[in-house]
Amino acid sequence: MKKHNFSAGPSILNQKVFKESSNAVLELDDIGLSLLEISHRSPEFVAIMNEARELSLKLSGLSSDEYTTLFLQGGASMQFLMIAYNFLKTRGGYINSGTWSTKAIKEAKLFGDVSEYASSKDKNFNYIPKDYSISDNPDYLHITTNNTIFGTQYHKLPDCNCPLFADMSSDIFCRKQDYSKFSLIYAGAQKNLGPAGTTMVIIKESLMNKICREVPSMLNYKVHFEKDSMFNTPPVFAIYTCLLSMRWLKNNGGLAEIEKKNISKSSLLYDEIDNNEMFTGFASKDDRSIMNVTFNLIDEKYKSAFDVLLKEQNISGINGHRSVGGYRASIYNAMEIESIEVLVDTMKKFKKSI
Repeated sequence: MKKHNFSAGPSILNQKVFKESSNAVLELDDIGLSLLEISHRSPEFVAIMNEARELSLKLSGLSSDEYTTLFLQGGASMQFLMIAYNFLKTRGGYINSGTWSTKAIKEAKLFGDVSEYASSKDKNFNYIPKDYSISDNPDYLHITTNNTIFGTQYHKLPDCNCPLFADMSSDIFCRKQDYSKFSLIYAGAQKNLGPAGTTMVIIKESLMNKICREVPSMLNYKVHFEKDSMFNTPPVFAIYTCLLSMRWLKNNGGLAEIEKKNISKSSLLYDEIDNNEMFTGFASKDDRSIMNVTFNLIDEKYKSAFDVLLKEQNISGINGHRSVGGYRASIYNAMEIESIEVLVDTMKKFKKSI
């Protein structure tokens, strides 16, 4: 029986990607060996790694002469640390729009001064900060483009005269945008790209010359760059599955087409939230995410009844984070609009039943 999985992550992937990755576990491309047992130095996996790195730049519209892609481990949390370790020389700049940027700021403070130019904590992070200035010449400015927990997303990038770094873990490749405005992008794969186990980092090669201190090898971007993301044994299954997801995106119209679909999906759900008197949206309307839709019941006394109805409709993973409560529908690239329609119909039925 089909379940509609709205989990924030690990999340769903396209069914073709599930099948192809599953088949590769049994045998990769008729070579007589499982993907899980081939050497990461084998021609087969080197080809997988090279294609994944190249395709990530093509989808982003970035030049391989200027940018490179790394597949690392440790999730976005490791990137919080690595960014500051490598690049915080005098001052790191941060915009605090939620839990994950708060954690990034905490790690950065271990390595030097941090300027928190703006925060939306005053309203439990239900909006993206906008009214601020950057005046003390930071080494970089770090933002979180999409806030999974709170359901907010940047729709206009900040202006800055320094390298712009971004955590895109929950909205990587969900829309077409000018990726060249960023000097470094990172994304834990498990929300919108692949399974848990790898983190994709797209970085300007010129940044390698700006590493400001002695950094242990495993945390040094230049080491991973020089070793083509194979300084240590990479997570072969996670990288291969990310490659399959990127092939699927490319073969289905690229980022321009997936953006249209994601806007259609999120608009359908937001329209119901705004027009159904039983619900209210959590995030500011100007900053609503097209990946994570957060909403609450007007009256919590109806929660048990609504939860029963959700279960009857095979809707899974929709409970909100404890920081927000209510509900969170994560509608990543691979989710089809049919699942959104089931949720919307369930909300309509709930209204009629009360």
